[in-house]
Amino acid sequence: MRPSARLLSLEPLTALSDAALLLLRVGVGAFLVWGVWDNITSAEHMARFAAFLKQFGFPYPDLMAPFDVLVQFGIGVAFILGALTRWAGLLCAVNFIIAIAMVDHHAGLRASFPAMCLVLIGLYLAARGAGRFSLDAVLFNRPRRGFRS
Repeated sequence: MRPSARLLSLEPLTALSDAALLLLRVGVGAFLVWGVWDNITSAEHMARFAAFLKQFGFPYPDLMAPFDVLVQFGIGVAFILGALTRWAGLLCAVNFIIAIAMVDHHAGLRASFPAMCLVLIGLYLAARGAGRFSLDAVLFNRPRRGFRS
């Protein structure tokens, strides 16, 4: 590639793709953990969340509230660590598709946008994986020994 084309296409930035992926994972993961932390640390907040779910017709809101909080917390921690990131990405996408379908769509596209971003980020991480700076890379990208076929 010609130097001018490399510069115009910003090709040198590809060297930072794993660092950018780490920042995406940590930023989104921290946001998810922060978003449910009040429900984890306060029974009153958890009760309000259950009432919110009931208001929007979720079945078994007293069970669904702690379940959803646990799922979001787990997804956040998995993203931060880069552990089972593809699974966490799928869970993230499903969780926020449900949020859009049950709650956010009532307020329109603008209100659904944050959840839609989390769906898309979840799908991206499910398809892309965690990248080089992750527990997934340490656990699943080990060099193989023995014969190659």
